[in-house]
Amino acid sequence: MGGARFHTRRIGLLVTGNLLGGIGVAGGFAVGGLLVERLGGTAFAGLGQAASVLGSAVAAVPLAGLAARSGRRRSLGVGYALAMTGAVLIITAAVVAQIVVLLAGLALFGVAQAVNLQTRYAAADGVPAATRARLMSLVMWATTIGSVAGPNLSEPGERTGRLLGLPALTGPYLFAVLSFALAAVAVLFLPRAARAPVPAGRAGAAAGDRGADGTSPGVDRASPGLNDTFSGAESADGVSPGTSPGSSPGAAPGGARAALGWALRHPVARLGVVLIAVAHAVMVMVMIMTPLHMQHHGMSLQLVGVVISLHVLGMYALSPLFGWLADRFGPVRVALAGMAMLAASVVLGFSAAALQAGSALTATALIVLGLGWSASMLSASVLLANTAPDRLRIPLQGATDAGMSYAGAVAAALAGPILAAGGFQAVNVAAAVILMPAVAVAAAALRARGEGGPRVSRPRDAAPAAERG
Repeated sequence: MGGARFHTRRIGLLVTGNLLGGIGVAGGFAVGGLLVERLGGTAFAGLGQAASVLGSAVAAVPLAGLAARSGRRRSLGVGYALAMTGAVLIITAAVVAQIVVLLAGLALFGVAQAVNLQTRYAAADGVPAATRARLMSLVMWATTIGSVAGPNLSEPGERTGRLLGLPALTGPYLFAVLSFALAAVAVLFLPRAARAPVPAGRAGAAAGDRGADGTSPGVDRASPGLNDTFSGAESADGVSPGTSPGSSPGAAPGGARAALGWALRHPVARLGVVLIAVAHAVMVMVMIMTPLHMQHHGMSLQLVGVVISLHVLGMYALSPLFGWLADRFGPVRVALAGMAMLAASVVLGFSAAALQAGSALTATALIVLGLGWSASMLSASVLLANTAPDRLRIPLQGATDAGMSYAGAVAAALAGPILAAGGFQAVNVAAAVILMPAVAVAAAALRARGEGGPRVSRPRDAAPAAERG
């Protein structure tokens, strides 16, 4: 199979899996809180979202570990199977009216979000550096369709559930079971092939020279123990033979703690880890309080829905553009642009609340917030894919996604009390404070570059070869 055809098939399957998984996630999340409230009362309503977020966070590291040991397709397939089991548990809990079973089901259901997040990293595995960001962005873009289609399937799902005699609000989870099953089938068809190294001269010519950005993928020669990475063969699902069972001890995959420890010592990788967590926390804090702020100022539920839809479009619809920009100008520059957009969004949100400017300025703030999240998430993900050595790359990605979920959960928990104490202005001020660590880490990364600190050399790009079992 030719290299272009191989990657086209692989990306197509990842996009399909992410799209189907996104439909299941969005449809279920749309009614999850209502179902929890029906079984447990209003006091339990917030636990549904908390359980799903916790499930996503807890699953991220084990799924990454499974990917490092056995390959991406097994990891993604197992994740979707767990999410499908969660959807079945949710339906069962509604039938037997058991809130504890429902929360357990929602936690497993949340694993789908962890899987969808990891598909973006799978898109970057084993592809030339010059196209890595664009391929990651295509997989992220597929979430747009799922996010829009999922909630719109709630009503047909509810009608289907009634025809089958199921309790109210469980119908959408029937569609989620089907979506996750089809997503699992899609990722199980991901091709696996060994990767043969290409001479360094060819790799350099293919990747182009972006050394001024300091983010070209490969090895940080100044960091200890990394000079043996990106060498040898690598599988198409991004796992080198050294990370497979039976490999030499020196090439065994590192754990999440070791990966995070390495990233904290590496300025560019540290920026990727921190920016993903910070951007997500800022986005969650402002987004979940926007509907309450709008309702408090007499805006209709229909208008709230329009604003949130525009925000979601901002999060995903322009991902391919940010991917192209990251490939063209380097991920660090796109990361800086993402942080600038996040900062602009909280200024706009603060102004909308202070001036009581109505829905237009609030909508603008939410759109810019989504764009800032998209640029930050994509560029930071590319930084991790480009800088981490093979033995730490997948564990670092899993640990970073777990940290992102935990950061979002903490931001969500703090947002309500902050809104109650100081209004929407205070929420945006708090979001600006959360953004500060990313700004500081970015400044440190730029300073290290300017002082001749650690830079990232290029890997030897590879072409698919013989299949690995």
